[in-house]
Amino acid sequence: MTRMSQKFAIRSTALAIGLALAAQAVPAVALDEPVNAPVPQRTAKEGAGLKTAIFAGGCFWGVEGVFSHVNGVKSAEVGYHGGVSGTATYNRILSGGTNHAEAVRITYDPYVIRYDELLRIFFSVVADPTLRNRQGPDVGTHYRSALIPTSAEQRAVADAYLAQMRRSRVWSRPIVTRIERQRTFYSAEAYHQDFMAKNPRNGYILRWDKPKIDALRVMFPSDFSARFLRDG
Repeated sequence: MTRMSQKFAIRSTALAIGLALAAQAVPAVALDEPVNAPVPQRTAKEGAGLKTAIFAGGCFWGVEGVFSHVNGVKSAEVGYHGGVSGTATYNRILSGGTNHAEAVRITYDPYVIRYDELLRIFFSVVADPTLRNRQGPDVGTHYRSALIPTSAEQRAVADAYLAQMRRSRVWSRPIVTRIERQRTFYSAEAYHQDFMAKNPRNGYILRWDKPKIDALRVMFPSDFSARFLRDG
């Protein structure tokens, strides 16, 4: 078995376990359904120049895929956030206990797409903020949803939006997404980068991530870019 085949075997096993656990943990809950998240009341004021933001919202393939189709996003890179360098590998974080989250670091132009608008897209079509340590079929702390602000302004906007989400009653269950302090972001292995663009017929992509792109296209037509922005 090649190294790549071994990686996908690990992923397939983790997915099967995740599906079983998800069915037990949250019965009768629709997974990954798009939601019309509220329009942010606090507008991000980040000034000129490209900015960086980090999002964790389940499997990073879909998070990267969505942001790679957003106008104003200049790059999207998948990686690991929250742990240390010695365990920042795909095989290691899947085994649990590393404190990493699968995350995506994006660079964007706030004059085209603001941070508050990115938050709305994230919670509308990417991550369910009511699920703790899981998203879609994937279960584990490394699949938690988290916002990792890289500036004081982003932190203020994220705080305000999570509070607004709690008041909105859009979600019937409590909001559990947390804001995490920025730590070192470790780039994931090369085969994970641009995974959706490289593997459009992959079964996981078709079932769990392509619907997110379709929802982005329908719900945010002015922000949607048909071209997949490849990292680098």
